[in-house]
Amino acid sequence: METPKPSGGLFDLIVTTEELLDATRSEAWLTAMLDAEVALARAESATGVIPGAAADSIAAAAKPENFDVASIARGARSGGNPVIPLVDALTALVDDAGRDWVHWGATSQDILDTAAVLVAKRAGRIILGDLERLTRACAALAETHRGSIMTARTLLQPALPTTFGLKTAGWLLSVIDGADTLESALDRLPAQLGGAVGTLASLGSNGPAVVEAYAGLLGLRVPIMPWHGARGPIVCVSNALAVLSGTSAKISGDIALLMQAEIAEVFEPGGSGRGGSSTLPHKRNPVGAAAVGAAARRSAVLAGGMLESLAGEHERHLVSWPVEWQTLGDILALAGGAVSRTAETVAGLEVDVTAMAVNVSSRSGALLSERVALHLAPLLGRAEAKKAVASALARSDSASSSEMVDALLADPDVAGVCSRGELEALFDAGGYLGATDVWVDRAIETYHARARRRG
Repeated sequence: METPKPSGGLFDLIVTTEELLDATRSEAWLTAMLDAEVALARAESATGVIPGAAADSIAAAAKPENFDVASIARGARSGGNPVIPLVDALTALVDDAGRDWVHWGATSQDILDTAAVLVAKRAGRIILGDLERLTRACAALAETHRGSIMTARTLLQPALPTTFGLKTAGWLLSVIDGADTLESALDRLPAQLGGAVGTLASLGSNGPAVVEAYAGLLGLRVPIMPWHGARGPIVCVSNALAVLSGTSAKISGDIALLMQAEIAEVFEPGGSGRGGSSTLPHKRNPVGAAAVGAAARRSAVLAGGMLESLAGEHERHLVSWPVEWQTLGDILALAGGAVSRTAETVAGLEVDVTAMAVNVSSRSGALLSERVALHLAPLLGRAEAKKAVASALARSDSASSSEMVDALLADPDVAGVCSRGELEALFDAGGYLGATDVWVDRAIETYHARARRRG
């Protein structure tokens, strides 16, 4: 049977990837549900609950190509979930040896929750791979540009000198934190098997053994007990994804702001018409940042909806549980797409260190004003020093260091305690970077330590 094409619509590939669409589409859920049904039959056979021939028959019939997603979707309308029509279709395909044993002792939520876990883990592996690309690219920038002095901006305004290496080291640590959180949340996802209300009474004394075998066959964690009414495992994954999409949007947003023509310090990768305008030949738009930002905003809304499922009713939730199904797939695709696009951007980032230096130089009088005020404080008093620097800034025709030195020396109090040479030295941006190198070293060592732990 021909491999189905990704189910992406007109806008999907702007914010995600074909690989993630394929991992979260309806066919992926169908495969995961069938994997759960086969594992259930095999586990029950291994523990003596059903005959071995029945498990073999169920496994032989449970091939994705034997099922029509559209038919199952239509059948799901009556029962409220796709497991019911799937079990009917599977039962019709199984021979006499297994027909009476399909879905034995399970409930729809067992299969659908386990499928959700499998879909999350399979898509999660793709996302974790892209996170490795992103951390590697951030670490390379941090190392390469540890000495590339640039303007730090707070509340969108020039503030102090920093380095591009420090900025990207901050990106690096945020991504590492998010990747570790997602990996931990995915690792903790358990299989689900509890029967109608979580007691697994349908399997009698064999229940715990079946659960252990079932989880083992699927490569999932054995649950301490069924978690029908406790949605924390799934919500932890969606929260981790939302944080990663927000982190990606922060990185992409920084890049977009630095791409502005008035700043022009870094640029998203170009080529193949990327970032072009349908009207203006001169435009180079930050299209990657736009896509990542859109994915992050949608992810945040979806994660909020997932959080609401924590407060469901009794042993099976009336509304919250059905909300999870499509939402989980969407947030996996969106957050994963944000990470992938950001990794692509950071790995191919064009950095103009000359523009960074020019921007620092053109405003060095203002950018180093804190340093001057701190130098003058012991000589004039803190309040008087701050007042003298503020007054010089107001009197200077530009924010350049030469203009500031002239304006400062026009103040008799300043001229009485500082020479021109002393003041000029204070406006060397490279001498006011504080612990920048220490922080960059720590971030890079954190990256390498993580790589060593992961082998």
